[in-house]
Amino acid sequence: MSFPKSCDTFVALPPATADGCVIFGKNSDRPGNEVQEVIFRPAAQYESGTKLQCTYIEIDQVRNTYSVILSKPGWMWGAEMGSNEKGVCIGNEAVWTKLNSQDDLTERLLGMDLLRLGLERGGNARESVDVITSLLEKHGQGGPCAEAGDWAYHNSFIICDSNEAWVLETAGQLWVAEKVTEGVRNISNQLTITTKYDLSSSNLIEKATELGFYKSEDGAFNFARVFDESSLQSQNSRFCNGRKLLKKYSENGMLSVCDMMKILRDDDSGINMGSGTCGSQVSLLPSNKAASSLMPSCHWFTATPCPDISLFKPFIFGPGSNVGNLTTSPEYGSEDPRMSKPRFASTVERRHALYKEHEKLVSMMVSDEAKAKKVVQNISDLETNCIGDIDEILKNFDESSYAKVATLFEHMCSIEINFYK
Repeated sequence: MSFPKSCDTFVALPPATADGCVIFGKNSDRPGNEVQEVIFRPAAQYESGTKLQCTYIEIDQVRNTYSVILSKPGWMWGAEMGSNEKGVCIGNEAVWTKLNSQDDLTERLLGMDLLRLGLERGGNARESVDVITSLLEKHGQGGPCAEAGDWAYHNSFIICDSNEAWVLETAGQLWVAEKVTEGVRNISNQLTITTKYDLSSSNLIEKATELGFYKSEDGAFNFARVFDESSLQSQNSRFCNGRKLLKKYSENGMLSVCDMMKILRDDDSGINMGSGTCGSQVSLLPSNKAASSLMPSCHWFTATPCPDISLFKPFIFGPGSNVGNLTTSPEYGSEDPRMSKPRFASTVERRHALYKEHEKLVSMMVSDEAKAKKVVQNISDLETNCIGDIDEILKNFDESSYAKVATLFEHMCSIEINFYK
């Protein structure tokens, strides 16, 4: 199995966006046959002393967790991207640093586990940064990141809410975080934080010096250069291509949800990896200053690969919100190959209902291209109409609106499935 070294996460803040909103986007690029599910988990309360089983290890559970919507590999506890009821969004990227070694395969918390924990436990972007970094320092990151093969890596994150964004980059248990309050920012599969950062792990420079990666005569401490000299060399990297796309769509200060979807679907830049892009997310986080305080965030997910032929479906947190079961992979409990040792000694069916139906379109692109193009056009038209309808609902949102949108994600999945019949 070949493993992609690719993923892209984007965030745009005023003045790059209209109406004072924040827009988040991510493509999750994973092994091409991996199924990505979209699930909803409600807020919960736990007794003191409760334990939480993450992908590989068990940690202490907290007393209260927030409700979350997650796009995640079907076999994994953690998530590639997602949002919580407080309007926090997080996306992660694989990064390779001087600290990568065989020890990364030791089972600890995956970067995706840290992401989900940040959403379940963080009430705003800064709180999520603190959650992730404290757990990283306590438990470390590590373990196989796919069902097959010895694939492991360190992680970087974009963490945002309606007011600000944070870029968090790691090398083992060391980390730095940069606060972003305006404009656009993206990350890909390389370190991007250099000499400007707002938070860091304790004694970072001293530890880098002890490792032999840095000495004072090198000049200002540059995190990317110290831990991965190759990170900043390429001018044709996906990171650079993504930055150019963000600049292109934000030049007029009106970058929109539709624009972010276009970025995630862009072929020439390499942002769209086709079947290797296993899922995509775009979120709109309205500023409390921009509109009525009742205006909620809206999160769009594909739950299928190939964003150029997938439908972004909306989800809004509120009373009765759910995503249904059309994007939920089968559950195997203690019989899951991930839970037994040796890990992944067998394989199981991970495909959810929407994934199975979407496969028909992927096959149709080869067997009957003309028919497939008609289906894709129908999906595009449906998405355009849905974005317009949601825009109107959000602008005029009140308490009665929650009933209209509570099961909208599942409804849109059902309509999408009908296109594939």
